[in-house]
Amino acid sequence: MKLTTRSRYGARLLLDIALHSENGPVPSKDSARRENISLKYLEKILKILKESGYIKGKRGPNGGNVLTMAPEEISLGKLTEALEGEDKILDCDGDMTTCTRAAVCLRRSIWDDANQAMYKMLDSYTLADLIKDARLCPMDRPE
Repeated sequence: MKLTTRSRYGARLLLDIALHSENGPVPSKDSARRENISLKYLEKILKILKESGYIKGKRGPNGGNVLTMAPEEISLGKLTEALEGEDKILDCDGDMTTCTRAAVCLRRSIWDDANQAMYKMLDSYTLADLIKDARLCPMDRPE
């Protein structure tokens, strides 16, 4: 499976907000510049993150984005699921309307196992883990 940019950029965006929120809300344009993500695309990701309850926006001259939960509570698996729209690496789910071979597929259980293993691994990491890694390697973080 190849994760889309929504998941990768979404994780980078939450990390940026966590790392730069010590002085209040983080403006979207600042995150876009630091993370080298177009502001238009970043705003689409922000919309999903707001709808999923990960962040909230504050308007006004000192406005921006803030996390709505502690970094320890944000699992990368759940974040990926929110941004990708579902938690399957393949469309195959045993439904004959999705795959005409579903009834005779001998590999479906392998794909199901792979899917569960991937999300179990992603769920074992949180935003707090990314923050810790970012602080250990500050040269990797653009300012």
